[in-house]
Amino acid sequence: MKMAITRKDQKDLEKLAWEQMAVGSKNSSIGSRIRKLMASFIALICITYVMYSVNLLLSSYSCSHSLNCSMNCTQESHPMVLLNASIKVSNNSLKQSNNTIKKAVVFPNAIVSDRNTETDLKHIVFGIAASAILWDRRKEYTKLWWRPKETRGFVWLDEKVRLNNKADLALPPLRISSNTSHLKYTNKQGHRSALRISRIISETFRLGLPDVHWFVMGDDDTVFVLDNLVTVLSKYDHRQMYYIGSLSESHVQNIFFSYNMAYGGGGFAISYPLAKALESMQDGCIQRYPGLFASDDRIQACMAELGIPLTKEPGFHQFDIYGNLFGLLAAHPITPLVSLHHLDIVEPIFPSRTRVQALQHLFKAVKVDSAGTLQQSICYDEKREWSFTVSWGYAAQIFRGIFSPRELEMPSRTFLNWYRRADFTAYAFNTRPVTRHPCQKPFVFYMKNVKYDNSTKITLSNYVRDGVKPPECRWRMASPETIERIRVFKKPQTVSIRQAPRRNCCRVISSRQASIDIEVGKCKEGEISGL
Repeated sequence: MKMAITRKDQKDLEKLAWEQMAVGSKNSSIGSRIRKLMASFIALICITYVMYSVNLLLSSYSCSHSLNCSMNCTQESHPMVLLNASIKVSNNSLKQSNNTIKKAVVFPNAIVSDRNTETDLKHIVFGIAASAILWDRRKEYTKLWWRPKETRGFVWLDEKVRLNNKADLALPPLRISSNTSHLKYTNKQGHRSALRISRIISETFRLGLPDVHWFVMGDDDTVFVLDNLVTVLSKYDHRQMYYIGSLSESHVQNIFFSYNMAYGGGGFAISYPLAKALESMQDGCIQRYPGLFASDDRIQACMAELGIPLTKEPGFHQFDIYGNLFGLLAAHPITPLVSLHHLDIVEPIFPSRTRVQALQHLFKAVKVDSAGTLQQSICYDEKREWSFTVSWGYAAQIFRGIFSPRELEMPSRTFLNWYRRADFTAYAFNTRPVTRHPCQKPFVFYMKNVKYDNSTKITLSNYVRDGVKPPECRWRMASPETIERIRVFKKPQTVSIRQAPRRNCCRVISSRQASIDIEVGKCKEGEISGL
């Protein structure tokens, strides 16, 4: 049945249709906006990803050519990324980058190549710990090595002393340490002088001397070999914080104090930046350790608070031993001799001389070739089956039989430890016993004189046999009893801060009934100390 549609109904239908179309259009507009928003969001993510990728590529390349981001340049960097980045760099850029790296690298044991940073004697300031009671006698040791108008430094005393003659004016200037009564000291076995001695570096720093690279501490019975000291310190960058020295020869001493402590008697060096840091905090640091025994351990305690470890250099010698130093000096480590200490309690290093006279005699060799002084070399006479060692500038030895370098490079125990016991376990280094077999006792020859020939550029040192009669030996072999003199020919030693340590080689070049000539020098290609 059909129904008639009126005009009014038709208008209502048209209105409804238009409303539906409007709603559809509105919904379509909202959908379009959503689609545009999603597209914009995706585009933003893509742009961010692209920027991140580009930044990663650039940082990976920069990392491979800059030490400043070396911690970020890990194995996560893809090798192809580094390769592709490096391909885009010109040869000139690579050269510039390599030059930058060479200048930036600072090896911990090497000085920077800039000549303005090189250390010379004028850049070192000494602080010598002394007491008024002992200074008049011990100043003779300081006279051995101090160079007026060349060396800089001060002797720090507990009270004033009287200058006896004009020779005393050639010694370092004298200073009186400042009052330490406000600082605590509670060690019942020690002495309060440890407080003032521990502050010598700080007090010297406060004097404000110009152009200082290093502050070097020593005692009034310490003898320094200045040229060797300069050589050793030149290995290090004085612009960084360094605490350089050596340990005691006594294992017990090192346990009691610390294996991280430099012994002040043997001498130690502190770089300028470290001295500056120490001066700013030392009194507060000292107050925190009133129970420590000496000055050395107070310095080390402050180093620990600053976070600075000890850089060990075996050429500084504390000599916490008694008796005869021969075994140590005849087998010195392969390093320049920097200092000698405790010379008042050991025997003279040369027989038939006083302690000071013996050191004066050693310094004849030091003046000719300081780098070569006490440096050991080992060689053999294959035909007669003799072993030779030469401690240049000090002594030479002949042994019957063939002793290996492994044995001969170890010091023989001609000395007692700090507690006056012949206990080989008490030393902080390897030693060998003094042989009791009459045929294995060495024939010892001490240096008599040394001279340098300007025409040949070679030194000639003569060593004569000591007056000790050798014990009777029943071995059926050639005996060195007839040898009275050993002549050693050697070019002055040159030490480079980048040169790896190696013992010199020696060669028996001629032999007569009463004398032997030996050549000492750098080992040749393929040459070894052995048969």
